[in-house]
Amino acid sequence: MNLPNKISLFRIFLIPIFMLFMLVDFGFGELSLLGATIPVGHLIGAIIFIFASITDFIDGYIARKHNLVTNMGKFLDPLADKLLVSAALILLVEFDMAPAWVVIIIISREFAVTGLRLILAGGGEVVAANQLGKIKMWTQTVAISALLLGNIGFALIGFPFATIMLYVCLVFTVWSGYDYFYLNRRVLLDSK
Repeated sequence: MNLPNKISLFRIFLIPIFMLFMLVDFGFGELSLLGATIPVGHLIGAIIFIFASITDFIDGYIARKHNLVTNMGKFLDPLADKLLVSAALILLVEFDMAPAWVVIIIISREFAVTGLRLILAGGGEVVAANQLGKIKMWTQTVAISALLLGNIGFALIGFPFATIMLYVCLVFTVWSGYDYFYLNRRVLLDSK
């Protein structure tokens, strides 16, 4: 259990804390800032989400820089990402901040890729995320953060940045999912 793997586990630990602040009304009131008005609990939840997302980049950097890339890390890191993103997206639907159909497509892709990873792992292969998958993760993080923060800053000028980023995220999610399956199609086409 090296440091990057511990960071991935910490990210998983942050998910229920993030959800707690998003779902429980602690009576902190609301905050108006840069054109957005959001409950303080949601602001705290958004900060936790952003912090947890940053740890994704930190654990990957440490793993690569110090040659600490392990099969466990290749499995644990994307799992932590998928759990965090799924929790956030479901909450966005709960608060009517994202359309359910978009969230269903994004989460379905995550489940499908996880299933393919399990098939590959059964054959002794562990595949790390490629560049397209990393772009997908980055667009998801930006879109979810902007939505959680009520389109802060952009709301002042009436520009729907958060919504646009959600659809950009959707495009990269579908594209990277297709790419992942295409690159590993031999596993699905193998009838043995």
